[in-house]
Amino acid sequence: MKWMQAVLFVVAVAALGAACPAQTSADGQAQTNPATPAQAKAADEAEFSIGGSFYEALNKSTAGNGTVQTTTNSAGGMLEVRFIDKPFLGGEFTYSYNPANQTIAPAANCATYYDCFTIPPLKVKASEVGLDYVVSKKIGRLRPFAVGGLGFFISSPDNSKYEVNTVVRPAYIFGGGLDWAALGRFGLRVQFRDNIYKAPNLSSFNEPTGQFTHSAEPMAGVYYSF
Repeated sequence: MKWMQAVLFVVAVAALGAACPAQTSADGQAQTNPATPAQAKAADEAEFSIGGSFYEALNKSTAGNGTVQTTTNSAGGMLEVRFIDKPFLGGEFTYSYNPANQTIAPAANCATYYDCFTIPPLKVKASEVGLDYVVSKKIGRLRPFAVGGLGFFISSPDNSKYEVNTVVRPAYIFGGGLDWAALGRFGLRVQFRDNIYKAPNLSSFNEPTGQFTHSAEPMAGVYYSF
C-alpha cells in the first residue's frame, strides 16, 4: 500500500538523519542547518494515526422487480489507519461492522400466493473494507478533513432462520469530519460518511430489487497519532 511505503520512507529518512554526524566547519565548530519555515510547516502537517469510531448506520430501503427490501438502522464500529503527508496528500484504510437486519417482502400488487410470500426479518452481518483518499488542513489543534474512495460492502449470514446469501458489493465512499488534538497524541474525531452500493440479493425466495442504496453514518470516536 502507498501509505505503508510512505511510512517506511519517513522512518528510514529519520533514522538516516540521526545516524549522520553533524557537519563541521574549518575551525572544528559544528554547523547546524535549521529547517526553513516551509520545511517546518510541512513536517507539522504530516501525521500517522490509528482511530476507532462508533456510528449509527442509517440505511435506505429499495424496491424493484416485485420486491421491497427494508434495512433497519443499526449501531456499528469502524477502525481507521490513516497517513497524512501534506494537506492534499493523504490516505487511509478502514474496516467497519454492524448488524444490518433485513426484511424482504413482495410488492403490494403481487399476483399469486407464492408471489406474496413474505420472509420474516433476516439476520445478517454487514461489514465494509475501504481505501480512501484524504484531504486535510491542520489549523492549530484542529484538522478538518474530507475523504473519498472505494471499498467492498459485505453482507453475510448471522444465525438467520432462513437461508441468507453472502453478497459482496463494490461501494463508493465519501464524507468529511474534524479532528481535535485534545491531549498530547490522543485526539477526538467526529465525521459523517456515506456509502453507495447496489442492494444485496440476500434471499433466493425473492428477486433482487436491482436498485442502488446507501448507508449514511454519523460517527464519533478517538485516535492516537504517532
